[in-house]
Amino acid sequence: MKPPDNVKHMRHQLERRGFIVSAVATGFAMALRPTCAQTMTHSSGVSFAATETSARNEEQDSVRSQQESGVVSLFLCGDVMTGRGIDQILPHSGNPVLFEGYMKSAIGYVDLAEEANGPIPEPVEFSYIWGDALVELDRRKPDLRIINLETAVTRSNDVEDKAVNYRMHPDNTPCITAAKIDCCTLANNHVLDWGYSGLAETLETLKQANIKIAGAGRNIQEAQAPAVMTVSRKGRVLVFSFGSETSGIPWRWAATSNRPGVNLLPDLSAKTIRDIGNSVGQVKLRDDIAVASIHWGSNWGYQVPRAEREFAHRLIDEADVDIVHGHSSHHVKGIEVYKGKLILYGCGDFLNDYEGISGHEAYRGDLALMYFVSTDPSSGNLISLEMVPMQIKHLRLSRASDEDARWLKNILKREGEKLGTTVELGADNTLMLRWAV
Repeated sequence: MKPPDNVKHMRHQLERRGFIVSAVATGFAMALRPTCAQTMTHSSGVSFAATETSARNEEQDSVRSQQESGVVSLFLCGDVMTGRGIDQILPHSGNPVLFEGYMKSAIGYVDLAEEANGPIPEPVEFSYIWGDALVELDRRKPDLRIINLETAVTRSNDVEDKAVNYRMHPDNTPCITAAKIDCCTLANNHVLDWGYSGLAETLETLKQANIKIAGAGRNIQEAQAPAVMTVSRKGRVLVFSFGSETSGIPWRWAATSNRPGVNLLPDLSAKTIRDIGNSVGQVKLRDDIAVASIHWGSNWGYQVPRAEREFAHRLIDEADVDIVHGHSSHHVKGIEVYKGKLILYGCGDFLNDYEGISGHEAYRGDLALMYFVSTDPSSGNLISLEMVPMQIKHLRLSRASDEDARWLKNILKREGEKLGTTVELGADNTLMLRWAV
């Protein structure tokens, strides 16, 4: 993240909270179903206006059917950044002091959000930040809920020498359990923002909250180990978490045999693929679904680098991965279905404190997506993907407007065409992706 164009000074906070702060920088529902190449173009032009009721009933029947069948359903999303400004509105806000060049207190991010969209009642309940997303999660009841938690959960003051440092007070961990999150991936560029002591407290806090983790640990063996979760009568889901230097993870954060850290990819080479394949092969059993959750790439831009696309394909071809869950971009990116397997190149931010920050408005970083993935455990193939559009406002998630849902549809359709997919708008602003088989 880089400094905003509209750097401000919120002097009124000196009287209210005793801090002088300055300002800084910078989301859809979609069902993904296979279709033959001949019907793909035709179906993309279908109008759902006349069939909204029947489509809604069909969607509800589909959700119910999947819950009762052997289909494994997952909730995935992009980066969940509950530190800094969000931490300050929760019941147990931590030390707000920051060491950023353009913001000296995390309270400043709350001020920016309030200046943009009005007051936020403080402190909020732990469930507040999830807003309308909780209603959707409760309605769909996915088997597992997986997020990329992009913040340290710590009281540590051992700040790393970085431009931006995220932390959430450990006593605010109920904001994660409020959404019944099953697994947090941690191989990202903020989990070690407050040093090795901060990482150790993060790992222990999530463990005490009975949340599975992947991607970071006290050594390389722990960092590389997958989160293993059993879905009753359906099988297991294995989540492997990887980070790439391209997302801003410092090389010094890489875990080793005798040093804590993250599971940092050395490169995107054939050897790396073989190593991942060996790791997957040692754990994966019949009917297991293997997820490779990867923090990679820049914050802005829709282009999917050729090296990333080839790497994702080889994970499926050679490492027995069934779902590639990519994140790091602050906005959604195109989606691919490769040999029946889902590839999300960039899920966009899901929760952050960027509200009121100027710069990169064309990417609509305030819009977020809930990804509901249905997979056949016998093959690992994608059955459907439904994405629900949300907007981050008042530091919480709300259902996106009709106009915003259409905007997201058009972006995914435009970017998906390069990857062999297209998008339709369904009932309740659900976006449906079709792909050729």
